[in-house]
Amino acid sequence: RQHIGRTDMAAKKCDSEIRGKQIYNTDNTCKPTNTFILDNPTNIKSICQGEGDLNAGTGLTRSRNTFRIIVCELKSGERKPRCQYEGSLLTNRYVAVRCENNLPVHFDRDIMNFEG
Repeated sequence: RQHIGRTDMAAKKCDSEIRGKQIYNTDNTCKPTNTFILDNPTNIKSICQGEGDLNAGTGLTRSRNTFRIIVCELKSGERKPRCQYEGSLLTNRYVAVRCENNLPVHFDRDIMNFEG
């Protein structure tokens, strides 16, 4: 859930999205980066429900479809609520997730070019 962003989320909205979803490390320090996949939850869940390819070596499932994502990188602040992020919109990205019980439970990375 922490990696699902509204389809109309703007890159400049990283601070409010991260604050609203309470995305911090367990010790309340700021996470260095957080990535939001800009799509509806059903499309993201489908990666783990037959619309992705499992890599047995890594245990990660890669999407067959591309997504728009926003990568939020920490630019200042060490602890909540002072975390300030700078966002970048990336398009046409495949994503790699870890699936459990046909649901994505961990976002691992985005991939620009799909390689087998």
